[in-house]
Amino acid sequence: MDLQLSGRVAVVTGASKGIGLAITRSLLQEGAKVVAVSRKSSPELDQLASANLLHVPADLMAPEAPEAVIARAVDHFGGVDILVNNAGGPPPGVTMPRTGFFAGNDEEWQSIFELNLFSAVRAIRAAIPKMLERNGGSIINISTGMARQPAPANIEYGAAKAGLSNLTQALSEEFGPQGIRVNTVSPGAVRTAWWTEEGGAADVIAGMAGADRDSVMDNIAPQMMGQVTGRLIDPQEVADAVLLLASPRSASTTGSDYAVDAGFHKSV
Repeated sequence: MDLQLSGRVAVVTGASKGIGLAITRSLLQEGAKVVAVSRKSSPELDQLASANLLHVPADLMAPEAPEAVIARAVDHFGGVDILVNNAGGPPPGVTMPRTGFFAGNDEEWQSIFELNLFSAVRAIRAAIPKMLERNGGSIINISTGMARQPAPANIEYGAAKAGLSNLTQALSEEFGPQGIRVNTVSPGAVRTAWWTEEGGAADVIAGMAGADRDSVMDNIAPQMMGQVTGRLIDPQEVADAVLLLASPRSASTTGSDYAVDAGFHKSV
């Protein structure tokens, strides 16, 4: 299937690894021009180097950074057609999973909201005028199943992502008539650095459960999250949903939430 993405300009945040890396790679394979945003590059991102890829190093928790990223995209590629707000998860200095409401102080709540909500708000604020100049665009916000199915674990993260999901639907209503589609993709537990890095979620849960980290990722975490497939999600599976929403083939899809969560969220 031709997704009609060739030549379109996409900005992807959190692009150096995990879901963002998979999205970046997939967009490039479809012929898109990609501005990959992350604090620093990675060997995997460096391997994708081409004329269609621009890496912009940025700390998106800095209030001025998202606008600067969009400006760089316009300067380098001439505009913005697609914005994927993927950067998220635990900010530097914060370890997840958190175990309850009293696990975090004001400073930690603020940093989690800065990364998971406000960075997206600022990027969208900068991108929409540029998209309107090109008669439309697609914004995809990476949320989480926890935005719709609250739990005491990672309560700050879930609250920030719930705000992002609400924002998505409000923006889809306001800017849909002007050709800008806004959607969310809500993953469950994905096998990313959040889990696999030393000191990450797998190690935290392993310490709590008296198990080894591989058992956590292969069995305990999928069961704990109610993922009926019995495994963590592959980042490419999330990327595939993002590409479809970025594509003009989804021209009538806006204000929607695509769950790529292995059956985590259960409701009618």
